[in-house]
Amino acid sequence: MSDSHEAHTGPIKTPKQLLIAVLFSFLVPVFIIIALVSYVTSENKPAGDTEAAKYSLGGMTAQDVERGVAERIKKVGTVEIQDPNRPLKTGEEVFKAQCTTCHTAGVAGAPKFGDAAAWGPRIAQGFEALVNSALHGKNAMPAQGGGDFSDTEVARAVAYMANAGGAKFTEPAAPAAAAANGASAPAAAAAPAAAPAAGTAAPAAAAAAPAAAAPAAQAAAGAGAGQALYNSTCQVCHAAGVAGAPKFGDKAAWAPRIAQGKDALYNTALHGKGAMPPKGGSAAPDADVKAAVDYMVGAAK
Repeated sequence: MSDSHEAHTGPIKTPKQLLIAVLFSFLVPVFIIIALVSYVTSENKPAGDTEAAKYSLGGMTAQDVERGVAERIKKVGTVEIQDPNRPLKTGEEVFKAQCTTCHTAGVAGAPKFGDAAAWGPRIAQGFEALVNSALHGKNAMPAQGGGDFSDTEVARAVAYMANAGGAKFTEPAAPAAAAANGASAPAAAAAPAAAPAAGTAAPAAAAAAPAAAAPAAQAAAGAGAGQALYNSTCQVCHAAGVAGAPKFGDKAAWAPRIAQGKDALYNTALHGKGAMPPKGGSAAPDADVKAAVDYMVGAAK
């Protein structure tokens, strides 16, 4: 009888063993649950766990891991101060500094430099269409090819590449030079018309010419200052639409703002709104800030 009783007894033979078994059966799961909850709610989990795991399995190189970490910790935006009076780069200089990365090897469908067959259909679209694509991006190409050159410099690079592919575009001149040429042309055209006038009219016409040219020169200077301020400051947010800023040239985004009127846009630019600081964080004169607003509005009409 005693042999049968001993055959059916379990591993727990004493009250002490029973107590230990009960404690372990409850405490171990509790500690496991606490550890899992702590891990899930922790904000300090390693950023490169996935990459490190792939790296350890041979699926990624050390450079891939470094790039992944750098991508996650990179800044949302950067501010780069440029000298608006610096000499403009030539088309060749811009190409070698920025465009060659894709256009020399034909990366992501980019037409190769000097490939007339690839450039032919694009040249047929016209210079303005090519410049627009370069400035605002198209397919895999980001706006300005991801660079930070002025609109005129980008247009020069477009002319340089297209001409190497068979086009005969004229490389754009500097804005100041173009404005000066534009102002001198009307004056030259007006001279023959004034010649037949009476002798007494000639001094009056000569005196009126500088007065008529002054507003045009001021307007040209204001437009150049607006574009320069955009290139040096405003494009940091407006080129990519950072923090809800309307993208440069995006008519749909600018339409409701333009409807508010120029005064409202000037006030916002001068005093800031939302994430945008007053004057975009610059120390530019009010006139230049207003000129930059006019430049962006003009591009969105």
